[in-house]
Amino acid sequence: MAIATAPVPGRKGRTAYPGWFFLPAAIIYGVLFLVPTFASLYFSLTRWTLFDSVFIGLENFAQFLREPFLIQGLVNTVIYAAMTSGLKVVLGMLLAVMLTSQIVARGYLRSVIFFPVLVSTVGVGITFTVLMHPTAGMINEGLALFGIKGPGWLTDPRLALYSVALVDVWKGVGLATVIYIAGLVAIPRDYYEAARIDGATKLQNFFYVTLPLSRPATATVIILSFIGGLRTFDLIWAMTRGGPGFASDTIASVIYKQYQAGFYGLSTAGNVVLFILIAVLVVPLTMFLNRRQGHE
Repeated sequence: MAIATAPVPGRKGRTAYPGWFFLPAAIIYGVLFLVPTFASLYFSLTRWTLFDSVFIGLENFAQFLREPFLIQGLVNTVIYAAMTSGLKVVLGMLLAVMLTSQIVARGYLRSVIFFPVLVSTVGVGITFTVLMHPTAGMINEGLALFGIKGPGWLTDPRLALYSVALVDVWKGVGLATVIYIAGLVAIPRDYYEAARIDGATKLQNFFYVTLPLSRPATATVIILSFIGGLRTFDLIWAMTRGGPGFASDTIASVIYKQYQAGFYGLSTAGNVVLFILIAVLVVPLTMFLNRRQGHE
């Protein structure tokens, strides 16, 4: 019978498993992430097809940055990411507070709110495209019953991007709510008892206990939602294809249009630009949120 021995003082600490246990994970990570990443970096510097490639340096990047609608796509991407992440934080927190209180059918309501997360994004896009039809859509027909003329949700260049963003929030707020619920139930009840003894109201409980102690959940929701917003493509393509015109184009849809046109090297350079954009925006945001948590 083997007897466990305590680590010898002065000897370097050992992991519980041999190093080769990590080899399968390292191989999967290398094959699925490192190899495609470096391949994309190389092909972004070439003019390539399925059969050959010609090295052209930074010409693809220069041409991509000269695209007339790239700046609009960049602005749309940041607006979309900020709007969807902000609304998911606010609505997710409010729904989580409601669903952790003593309300009737709490478990059922949690399932209902989370259900859209499980539905196909393309299916959601097609469904809301029908619902938001300017003349025959159920939303505008419902507004007409109250004498309100509904707008062209997806046909008005001023509204198209925001309409898709609201659908994105409807689909994704369930995940934010679940993250917040996990954060709220982890808050020790002692804090609320102390606040009750001090005579705190429910509103004061929310602002001085719930909000500060749910900061880790807030950071998680912000980061995940912001990254998802910056990478968004499928919902926009299913609902507007970047239209009307280029009003709801994001960087991802611009990249896809270049790929459709057969400019593979150009679209690969666009993917590298998108990767850099995400890194430039998300890494400082993550450091800021983590630093704020560390000071508390």
